[in-house]
Amino acid sequence: MSNPFDDETGTFLVLANHENQHCIWPAFAEVPGGWTVVKPEGSREQALAHIETHWTDMRPQSLIDAAA
Repeated sequence: MSNPFDDETGTFLVLANHENQHCIWPAFAEVPGGWTVVKPEGSREQALAHIETHWTDMRPQSLIDAAA
């Protein structure tokens, strides 16, 4: 059985949680609680590019806010 997160031909969402942490998620799978879709369905490459562009600070949002 192959890992759906590694499927180069699959379609993916980009999710973010309350700490603004991002992840790719297979479009066929139910979005887990606590996560919100921030980029609709697209290719794996598009999802990873979105994350690279939009999640530039890997610190949790609470830590970013505390340091401000």
